[in-house]
Amino acid sequence: MFAIETFNLTKDFNGLRAVNNISIQINQGEIFGLLGPNGAGKTTFISMLCTILKPTSGTAKVNGFDIIKEKDQVRKSIGIVFQDPSLEDRLTARENLEMHAGLYGVPKSERKKRIDEVLELVGLADRQNEIVRKFSGGMKRRLEIARGLIHYPKILFLDEPTLGLDPQTREHIWNYIKKLAARENITILLTTHYMEEADVLCNRVAIIDRGEIKVLDTPENLKKSLEGDVITLEVENQTNLEKIEEFEEVRNFHIVDGKIHITARDGEKFAPKLLSFAEKEGIRVNSINIRKPSLEDVFLHYTGREIRDDELSEKEGLKSFVRRRRL
Repeated sequence: MFAIETFNLTKDFNGLRAVNNISIQINQGEIFGLLGPNGAGKTTFISMLCTILKPTSGTAKVNGFDIIKEKDQVRKSIGIVFQDPSLEDRLTARENLEMHAGLYGVPKSERKKRIDEVLELVGLADRQNEIVRKFSGGMKRRLEIARGLIHYPKILFLDEPTLGLDPQTREHIWNYIKKLAARENITILLTTHYMEEADVLCNRVAIIDRGEIKVLDTPENLKKSLEGDVITLEVENQTNLEKIEEFEEVRNFHIVDGKIHITARDGEKFAPKLLSFAEKEGIRVNSINIRKPSLEDVFLHYTGREIRDDELSEKEGLKSFVRRRRL
């Protein structure tokens, strides 16, 4: 039995399709990531799986329970940590967990032991009697994860678990997530728009954009699917750049904010040919960089845009030109 299985899951809001006909299977015990920008449909998708939203059409099974017909069974078997803070900040960390354990029906005889376990798991045992309002953002997030685990769920949903945290705290949270997945033997479904987060944490990643799953595989296989290296050029003029995509080595070509990004087979061998072309066309190259593909390059390839395109366009008026070749 799969931990999660969706069947043509769809959700509309006032004529707008937020989630479009998604059918996926998530294995028991894996850390599965939904990678996409804000507004891609990630939160709507997991909200349906958690029975918070009713699908417009289609359905899903979570721990073998139907999300429409067996809502109570679904809710009892899952833990949830959403983006927005939901702790009682006038209570201590332990009091927050005691309240949640009571709400979820954890037997009184087991509560102290279980609270001790989850506090130790997220590294807050020594801060358990402090008022939550004094906690840092990272500590609050760790406490929310502990709270989501208090009732022994089989699946934990993490919606943008490190949103708004500094890089160092984010890495600490990643370590806690990997630790709890191993120790608690649970399935974790997380949403994120951080490429590195998906790469570091997830056994498999589904790239979601405009409500649709574009591609699904392990992070390593997704990067290998581009079949080449990524070459980035900084140039002073952009004459005849579209000719670059005519080279047989080029798999993917786009220009963003004056930088040329090319995915090409055997980038180190192709680079001299590229520089020769630039010289012939009178294109002055200020710098060139060659690297292996990242998940950001994968997202661009399968969606035709960068994951931050919408945000950058609104803030800076960035204009992007994208040309793609099919694999």
